[in-house]
Amino acid sequence: MSKSRKLAEFRPNDFVVYPAHGVGQIVSIDQQEVAGLSLEMFVISFEKDKMTLRVPTAKASAVGMRPLSSSDIVERALETLKGRARVKRAMWSRRAQEYEQKINSGDLISIAEVVRDLHRNDDQREQSYSERQLYEAALERLTREVAAVNGIEEVKAQQHVDSVLGGRVAA
Repeated sequence: MSKSRKLAEFRPNDFVVYPAHGVGQIVSIDQQEVAGLSLEMFVISFEKDKMTLRVPTAKASAVGMRPLSSSDIVERALETLKGRARVKRAMWSRRAQEYEQKINSGDLISIAEVVRDLHRNDDQREQSYSERQLYEAALERLTREVAAVNGIEEVKAQQHVDSVLGGRVAA
């Protein structure tokens, strides 16, 4: 019952977070025939990626689609960025897998942890290609959600995140 009530909260023009793709905007809710069945679908546009996703309304919560984080959670995520990087001494492939899972979880605090752990100051060693890819993916997801929650442009959100990262304790 709470699932259907939650889904009723999603309306066209709402911003939502789809874990595997980040922040998108619901363009419409359409009926579509698939394999002889009529399904109600959320049509979600990811403008930056030039992608449109159709998610059956009945499966939205199962795939982890959620409304934008509250401003309180955004503040907690930004606080997370200020902390000391926690890099485990495991093999890079294992850490990379964990980072990927955190990014695709859609959880803003987990994404902030990835940004914090992979952020490098100018005076630190250089990142490998795969580290940089994961860092940029996490940073993009974080800034898009910060921008959408605060109703500001992504550039301004990026500057804000950069200023938080610039003022943190060196690892």
